[in-house]
Amino acid sequence: MAAPLLQLSDVALTFGGTPLLESVDLMVSAGERVCLVGRNGSGKSTLLKIAARLMEPDRGTTFVKPDATVRYLPQEPDLSGFATVTDYVEAGLGPNDDHHPARYLMEQLGLSGEENPSALSGGEARRAALARALAPSPDILLLDEPTNHLDLPAIEWLEGELDARQAALVIVSHDRRFLANLSQVTVWLDRGRTRRIERGFAEFEDWRDNVLAEEERDRRKLDRKIEAEEHWMRYGVTARRKRNMRRVAGLRALRQRRRDVRHAAGTVAMSAAEAERSGALVIEAKGLSKSYGAVPIVADFSTRIMRGDRIGIVGPNGSGKTTLVNLLTTALAPDGGTVRLGANLERATLDQHRESLNPDWTLSEALTGGRGDTVVVGGQAKHVVGFMRDFLFMPEQARTPLRVLSGGERSRLMLARALSKPSNVLVLDEPTNDLDLETLDVLEEMIGDYAGTVLLVSHDRDFLDRVVDEVIVPEGNGKWLQYAGGYTDMLAQRGADVRKADAKPAVKTVEPDKPRFPRTAAKPARRKLTFNEKHALETLPGKIATLEIELERLQKLMADTTLYARDRATFDRVSCEMTAMQVELASAEERWLELELLRDEIEST
Repeated sequence: MAAPLLQLSDVALTFGGTPLLESVDLMVSAGERVCLVGRNGSGKSTLLKIAARLMEPDRGTTFVKPDATVRYLPQEPDLSGFATVTDYVEAGLGPNDDHHPARYLMEQLGLSGEENPSALSGGEARRAALARALAPSPDILLLDEPTNHLDLPAIEWLEGELDARQAALVIVSHDRRFLANLSQVTVWLDRGRTRRIERGFAEFEDWRDNVLAEEERDRRKLDRKIEAEEHWMRYGVTARRKRNMRRVAGLRALRQRRRDVRHAAGTVAMSAAEAERSGALVIEAKGLSKSYGAVPIVADFSTRIMRGDRIGIVGPNGSGKTTLVNLLTTALAPDGGTVRLGANLERATLDQHRESLNPDWTLSEALTGGRGDTVVVGGQAKHVVGFMRDFLFMPEQARTPLRVLSGGERSRLMLARALSKPSNVLVLDEPTNDLDLETLDVLEEMIGDYAGTVLLVSHDRDFLDRVVDEVIVPEGNGKWLQYAGGYTDMLAQRGADVRKADAKPAVKTVEPDKPRFPRTAAKPARRKLTFNEKHALETLPGKIATLEIELERLQKLMADTTLYARDRATFDRVSCEMTAMQVELASAEERWLELELLRDEIEST
């Protein structure tokens, strides 16, 4: 094995009571691509800061090869104190570094360099921080959530840029596709310790699940052994106490071992409070148009969204995704065209910018609206502490001001607020920001189980593939097109990524001027049914049967030849219901047939 460029050994750090890091090891060799994974709050960002020598551990050693250059990308870059972005980026260069790469990277990332750092958006600040980290061509790159606030073109550009470099990488990210495409080694930070596997992220989750299952089996064995020893203590020790003090001490040791076990972090108990069922038609848009000045954002867009649809909206930052959502939900008036909303719609919205959060609120006030200690979830009153536990908040955090919450905690809070409101339409704008992988899994399951309709804006390619069944993409000059399937399906149909030649790209494609660093080729992932597809296969037969029964009932009503003359209103209502139900039944049968054919195709490969 090559000598390490970076090595952390037996690192420990405690904040307050429970140790954050207990005995952590991390080794990175030249050119190695390492992904560092773990739950929110497990200490990943802290470990990167220790590796970058921005923080001192309580115990342990940190070694960096003397001639190695290390650059660290923080999760929340601080650009204060700089007059322009160029000043900020070039401040990261060494005394002998060429300034040309800095200017080149800013151009690639869509920055002129003259921007005022205090006026940058989150995405622009992230691009500036990336240019600063990449410009010196360091030997080691420590990247903390590098894809946060980036749009899809920028994420794919960054992926290609990192892949073309020879630098060693340590990446913390929630973006599964990004990690799978770049990593060769996975380090799992869990309950204060690290485990390492010489495989990329694509193989990590199956391995992790096996480790946790083995731990659970070991805990059950320990519980049974303690139970047997306690039985002996109660019924067998009296006559032999002096001869069996060693066994008594052994039982004490077993109990202490059981108390000392640090359990894996719990899972978010995420479910959406559902309102009464909406009508079959949710949104019908015809010829929508919206411009800002002379720039068309939406031009002659039409769509029909039915109950149960999961629609993903993707595109570069500034392409008008939020504008399109606001037009479809009538939060914004169009310049031309019409939008018709279906009957009985109840909407819950997750705001991308978290603007509805007052930093001076406490966690309890944010969930209850400052009214008592209960949260109304789906019409049922629930104590705020119990509801907090569902989203992995501790009871002692109830009076914590929101300003001190981490990014992941703020995201879980916003999800809790949105999902507590009864709804049959969910509008989720970047719901995956700052969520750990386990919480993303639960969010996917919740969306799969949700009986209503979902409009989703996201830059997470893997999440889109798992969740949505249609994707709306900008084609340039205000034109938007709708594609069946997830993000990967859209690419296959479209034959191009979300950038268009006739539109100014958010970032330019880099043609590397040096050969790619050789690394183990990733095995192509075998196509699997997504959770949403599995759920649909299981539930569609029941839905089809229910629709057929209901349709038969309506047909019997319509068979009454006197109904029209006797009760015209009922005749019209039943006629409309029958038409909508026939459309829904045909759609369900077609979807079930598609999924059955897909399953047969997958199982035969």
